[in-house]
Amino acid sequence: MAKIDKILAMDWQFILQKTPYNMQKKIALQARQCRKRQKLTQEELSKKAGVSLGSLKRFEQTGEIALASLLKLAYVLDCLDDFTELFNHREYQSIEEVINEQD
Repeated sequence: MAKIDKILAMDWQFILQKTPYNMQKKIALQARQCRKRQKLTQEELSKKAGVSLGSLKRFEQTGEIALASLLKLAYVLDCLDDFTELFNHREYQSIEEVINEQD
């Protein structure tokens, strides 16, 4: 299977099974793609973000990273604003949701 086919197959897996593990792997893949689009090496991104090279390599391989380090990487990659949507208020689906929020 070609490399791009493997990546596309992985994306479908993430879309179909939204688990914490799959999401961290997807975020790591997207960050790596962003780094490469900006033509940054791991070493360059590591230095610019103030994140250890080991942490960056582990993140790109496993998706595991401290939140503060992830935010530093996102800042350098010009993706920090994407985090403003995290835990953002969603539209109510029922009157019960409105009532429960007031508790």
